Amino acid sequence: MTYRTLTRDEHFQASGPKRILALDGGGLRGILTLGMLRRVESILRERHGGDKDFRLCHYFDLVAGTSTGGIIAAALATGMRVEEVIGHYKRLGREVFKSDWLREGIVRARYDEQTLAMHLKRVFGTNTTLGDPSIQTGLLLVTKRLDTGKPWPLGNNPLGRFFKATATDRWISNGDFPLWKVVRASTAAPCYFDPEHIQITSEIDKPDVVGSFVDGGVSPFNNPSLQAFMYATLEGYNVNWSRGADNLLLVSMGTGMSDPSQRPSQIAAQGAIKALFSLMDDCAILVETVMQWMATSPTKRRLNREIGDLSEDLLAGTPLLSYLRYNVMLTPDDVDIFHPGLSPVELQSLGEMDNPRNLDLLLELGERAGEQRILASHFPSAFNLPPVGM
Repeated sequence: MTYRTLTRDEHFQASGPKRILALDGGGLRGILTLGMLRRVESILRERHGGDKDFRLCHYFDLVAGTSTGGIIAAALATGMRVEEVIGHYKRLGREVFKSDWLREGIVRARYDEQTLAMHLKRVFGTNTTLGDPSIQTGLLLVTKRLDTGKPWPLGNNPLGRFFKATATDRWISNGDFPLWKVVRASTAAPCYFDPEHIQITSEIDKPDVVGSFVDGGVSPFNNPSLQAFMYATLEGYNVNWSRGADNLLLVSMGTGMSDPSQRPSQIAAQGAIKALFSLMDDCAILVETVMQWMATSPTKRRLNREIGDLSEDLLAGTPLLSYLRYNVMLTPDDVDIFHPGLSPVELQSLGEMDNPRNLDLLLELGERAGEQRILASHFPSAFNLPPVGM
């Protein structure tokens, strides 16, 4: 091994440039993210001597995820290779997302959360907590607390304000929340799964407070890049990493972006649900706009014909970070580059978030997009891991 591996606490507290991986939500389209992550893992492994034991948790100091991105983020942070995560993901997708005509998706959740919970317990164990030191790097999972209406980003920074309660506190440490429960909370998409309940307080003379959590995708942070940047740099989170193009690298991975006029799933025929998906798309575009506005990036794309890619219009006058964004537009022009000849029906189905029949094709699209669009030159040498002995 030519590089030095760090503990979770060292990832947070050691000096030097910092690296963040941020993974979008998007249901089973998360397999597309994994296809692109195969390429990222390969590039970074080669960059660090070709070590067969290389993991993305060695390189990234923080892995952030929302919803399906939260599943992948937690798996990577616990030390899994991308190939291992793909195996778990395919099994989960095919066994959890089984249609049941008794579940309409409006009055009753479309899928059984107990089956999802069973798989998350299998992958992460029942005793591993968010604060468990076996999590090998920083982890941030975006959830939303439905009973208060607020986004809840839950991280494992040991210096975080709510990470560890004192003897006089009546709230339960975030670090003591079961990891599988936090992941389940982040994936509890309305209409797809029922909310996840996590106990927040425990007092002798007062009723316990139990939070009702739903998918972080119904917050502004289905793309968790901006939340991850804030978590890393705002004083209140007490991570306190330095801003600047040479100090902070953020790699953002999408799950595919559909034409907004296409129907993302069967239940989206309901007007309210379709409006929710539209709002999520709006938030995702806003996050991407803000990230390009703040950063230097070789992957900036034209956001629209009016503002372009913001290369000449930096928010602070100087870049606050280095930023890479990878995604696939699930439109004929983009998909035909990687898999020509799909019918309009097949293309439309790729936008569905709950169709396990698409897993293999989406994985292939992610792999081919990664091969063509993710370049070793995108990763500045300033962010290479320190060699052994440093």
